[in-house]
Amino acid sequence: MWEKTLGAAMVAVTLAATSTGAAAAPRGGGAPPATVDGAADGLSRAARHLGRQALPAGDGWAAEGAGTTGGAAATPEQVHVVSSRAGLVAALGGDNATNRGNATPKIIYVRGVVDGFEGPDGTPLDCAALADPEYSLPAYLAAYDPAVWGRVPPSGPLEAARVRSVTNQTRQTQLNVGPNTTIVGLPGARLTGLTLMLDGAHNTIVRNLTFDDARDCFPAWSPTDGEAGNWNSQYDQISVRRSEHVWIDHNTFTDGDNPDSAQPVHLGRPYQVHDGSVDVTHTASLVTISYNRFVGRDKVMLIGSSNTVGPDAGRLKASLHHNLFDGVLQRLPRVRFGQVDVWNNHYRLGGDGFEYAIGVGVQSAVVAEHNFFSLQAGVGADDLLYDWGGTAVTTRGNWVGAAGERPRPVDLVAAYNASHEPDLAPDAGWTPSLRRAPVLPAPAVPAVVATLAGAGRLPL
Repeated sequence: MWEKTLGAAMVAVTLAATSTGAAAAPRGGGAPPATVDGAADGLSRAARHLGRQALPAGDGWAAEGAGTTGGAAATPEQVHVVSSRAGLVAALGGDNATNRGNATPKIIYVRGVVDGFEGPDGTPLDCAALADPEYSLPAYLAAYDPAVWGRVPPSGPLEAARVRSVTNQTRQTQLNVGPNTTIVGLPGARLTGLTLMLDGAHNTIVRNLTFDDARDCFPAWSPTDGEAGNWNSQYDQISVRRSEHVWIDHNTFTDGDNPDSAQPVHLGRPYQVHDGSVDVTHTASLVTISYNRFVGRDKVMLIGSSNTVGPDAGRLKASLHHNLFDGVLQRLPRVRFGQVDVWNNHYRLGGDGFEYAIGVGVQSAVVAEHNFFSLQAGVGADDLLYDWGGTAVTTRGNWVGAAGERPRPVDLVAAYNASHEPDLAPDAGWTPSLRRAPVLPAPAVPAVVATLAGAGRLPL
């Protein structure tokens, strides 16, 4: 009986993950896509269909109200195929400085590798090319060594030169996305060394892309961050700010061949050059993050960037489902303020540096249900939650497969409270209603997520 139920659930969720949602497939013929820097021919009917696909009804917070359609209404002239940074900027509106305000519906297909460190003429750039003439890392390390400078924030000419260097990099590697946009990766598409900045980008869809190595050339030294200080980097792979109705689906997020674990130690702390995979901050809300893979990263997902009670209150509503968190260390997610629904995700966690899975922050209201946690030696069920100033979290139907033990259902709040003070209350105070059926029992989650999550799983 269990096998039949599990098999039916897997078939149903497979259909749900690859269905066409509310948008109908365009009929054959018609005008071809506009060419930006690559050939417009060769798009399959499935690719054209996927570009106009809307978020299915009921699929998480981004389906609330009018739902999320992205660039589905794009005219033929606003359907682009790009294969370079310059081509992507052109498709987004033509000028990276103003593309944030381009609300024209548009569909952008990415072919091959788009590198944020590619200059306007196609030549590759490095960190030295973006550095202010007055900045150098050796000089910065010598000037702000705590033994010399003390435990106060850096200031003066070298810090000002670092900030100018950051401004140079932001212009180059942070690409601004406007509202009513769909970005779809064709098979093998990869965005490297860049940030997609969705700031005010209402009604936006990002699917089927691999993101890697959104590196910060000029991390900031923060001597008061923790007992020994920390390096902090600026660039996420996707940053969602002041936006509503955003769907991030079937992508893969990695650090490529440049993991933080391979970085040197400076000023006694690891030199961290990466920030988050997908951060949802600055009053953003109504976001669905589904069927993605987050692999081998440190900081993954921050929802709410400040403990200050203000405009974020009542915002930051996000849904995470059928994602794989594989060998990642923290923020899976870390939440402030938002009503965040975390269901049917698979967590494979452990190893050096693991900190926690779900961070319960100030005034957060996380519901975590029917997830499966596969844990390596040294990680227990009591390590999965972390209290960042929150008071309550709902956890139901979750299973844990600890190293050397049979998988079993675990009350995550009870496990946390048995080892930590103060206790977390077991009721976040709300019940999610925007879940596209079926909700799987946790033991079915690893097989389904392994099959369907990540770039390259959609029919193209």
